[in-house]
Amino acid sequence: MLKEWKDFLMRGNVLDLAIGVIIGGAFGKIVTSFVNDILMPPLGLLLGKMNFADLFISLSGQSYPSLAAAKAAGAPTLNYGLFINSLIDFVLVGTAIFLLIKQVNRLKKPAEEKAPDTKACPFCCSKIPLAATRCPNCTSQLTEKSV
Repeated sequence: MLKEWKDFLMRGNVLDLAIGVIIGGAFGKIVTSFVNDILMPPLGLLLGKMNFADLFISLSGQSYPSLAAAKAAGAPTLNYGLFINSLIDFVLVGTAIFLLIKQVNRLKKPAEEKAPDTKACPFCCSKIPLAATRCPNCTSQLTEKSV
């Protein structure tokens, strides 16, 4: 059983998936940093010195000057500013992955089409091997004229 577990883990697909998850996590951190540290400050400045991370609604009915103050007071909040940041993260990651996959698919060689190895029986329309002289499904005798 241990050997089967090792064989399962060492299959190419499992290793590819593990590498993809690790790289995806690192890429997600880069995009999050890009959104929070580079994209959102100028966008907040253009929108009147607004910090999206501080946009929230206090569910307790009290007013707080910042999200940090509300959290320190233990007030329940709806943090829609953080949601907007996460939404922008998602859109950027999705766009980057889309563009990457598009370029990889463009660079891939087109798959060579292999010659068909079956033909259709003219009597029952089932697929049969090219070399067949009798249909295994309807038992019709196949001749050059019938195919």
